[in-house]
Amino acid sequence: MQTFHINVPDDQGKTRLDKFLSEQLPEFSRSRIQSLIAGGHVSVGGRKVVDSNAKVKPSECYTVVIPPPEPTGMRPANIALDIVYEDDDLLVINKQAGLTTHPGAGNHQDTLANALVAHCGASLSGIGGVSRPGIVHRLDKDTSGLMVVAKHDKAHIDLSEQIQSRELKRAYHAIVWGIVSPRKGVIDANIARSNKNRKKMAVFRSGGKTARTHYTVLETYGENACLVECRLETGRTHQIRVHMTHLKHPLVGDQTYGNPNRKGTAKMPKTVQSTIQGFKRQALHSFFISFRHPVSGKTLEFQREMPADMQALKKALTALQ
Repeated sequence: MQTFHINVPDDQGKTRLDKFLSEQLPEFSRSRIQSLIAGGHVSVGGRKVVDSNAKVKPSECYTVVIPPPEPTGMRPANIALDIVYEDDDLLVINKQAGLTTHPGAGNHQDTLANALVAHCGASLSGIGGVSRPGIVHRLDKDTSGLMVVAKHDKAHIDLSEQIQSRELKRAYHAIVWGIVSPRKGVIDANIARSNKNRKKMAVFRSGGKTARTHYTVLETYGENACLVECRLETGRTHQIRVHMTHLKHPLVGDQTYGNPNRKGTAKMPKTVQSTIQGFKRQALHSFFISFRHPVSGKTLEFQREMPADMQALKKALTALQ
């Protein structure tokens, strides 16, 4: 348990309590500070303060008590991890398709988070909550590729800020139906939860959250499909899948946004048809990630080629050229 005593300087009057404390304790996120306030761990003059909106006054002295970290209560799972890089502060993993990032409805133990608990034990960052230890950003269950995981809260805060400032960069390979035109461009279209199906996201002309994807067509397979490199400027839920569907070029295999009865597949060679029919996930792989190490400050870059199932799909589609 840690205890901090923080004096309010003369020029900090009328500042929100959560803002003031997060500035004085940069190792803790604003949301973590708000949680500490709401939990009764912040006091002034022996009186607990539970309102984050409270205004501080000059000469006040706030006491902040950091309670011991709660055990995640999450059951470790013996799931093999493809660890690309690891040190005392973070891991970079190459997530396999089919692995859910963290527990949710219907799956409470066979997730990446459970595997991380088994691998790292109690050292993982707790900022994401007890069900998301170490998770700085997520990949959809059926998306493969590179992710960074924080081992402690300082690393988590820094990496999260890099995502917000777009210093952390991510790039994906996607195989989509049709030939995207123009071959290079930016998709700038807001995304929010669909009004028709709450399990899906959709593009909205107004409202929603800003979403921007930079794309480049790398290869074409006849007029049927193409390989696209996508670089995220923002990181919204299902962003690449929704943006490509918005352009009328859904990802091959996408069970949520794609069309399983897409026209033209019946005219393809039987071997190609068989490969496509057997590909039951979105053809999306996070092949590149770059960020500044939260402790050393060194820029780290990692790349991993697409997994065997996408390689096989790509090879089959090449026959259509």
